[in-house]
Amino acid sequence: MDDAGSLTVKEYMTREVDTVSPDDTVEDVAQQIAESAQHSGFPVCDGRHVEGFVSARDLLQEPDHEPIFKVMSDDLLVAHPDMNVDDAARVILRSGIQKLPVVDDAGNLVGIISNADVIRSQIERATPGKVDNLMRTLENIHGVAVTQERRDVRLAELTPTQAKVYADELEGRRYELERKLAEPLVVIDNDGDLLLADGHHRVKAAARLGIETMDAYVIVLSQPVDLGMAKTAKKEDLASIGDIAVVDYAHHPLVQKTHRLRD
Repeated sequence: MDDAGSLTVKEYMTREVDTVSPDDTVEDVAQQIAESAQHSGFPVCDGRHVEGFVSARDLLQEPDHEPIFKVMSDDLLVAHPDMNVDDAARVILRSGIQKLPVVDDAGNLVGIISNADVIRSQIERATPGKVDNLMRTLENIHGVAVTQERRDVRLAELTPTQAKVYADELEGRRYELERKLAEPLVVIDNDGDLLLADGHHRVKAAARLGIETMDAYVIVLSQPVDLGMAKTAKKEDLASIGDIAVVDYAHHPLVQKTHRLRD
């Protein structure tokens, strides 16, 4: 497992970055921003060398023909790829910016790290603790050797071990998935049978979005084990994600409306 203090910007930054040229015009960049669903600004690069950053706000009330080098911000904060991700988080939080260009020693752009990337780095730190605890439990109870690996898993191959999820929480998981903020699943590989140990709301939301594979911590058992969660899945007739029921709290039998209580 990675030590939390050793995580660096290069592990979470986006490497493929859209940029604009200092000689592009306000009209050119405004059109790019208008046509993009994810950009509110761009690093300004001469080749790959970072010259500044231009945001939608910088373009306001500027003539269409004005070159970007005259309206861009050229006194900007940048990060190094070897910078600790916690330090980058502090810069993003305290400066109020949403994206921090990442440059190498020569000042060339190698990526960009956003507030969403920083949030993801914090979320993913919580998951290894769950994995470690589950691995120790499996070793102690079943006396079996276990290893752990990180890989993409096909949702169609997963066997759920939880019979229901809640509709309101699905909305939160959908939001995270669309912004690539969802933490990895935790899966047990029991002689090829993939049991979903953690992440039922995530896989249900992913299925609704048409996502077919997800990132997962996979605990691999050295030999087949008769797991209690597999028995639960069989008892509940859980064979696929489609078998997980979605419960709306408003229709839960133990949720009452006040007029019923008065009656």
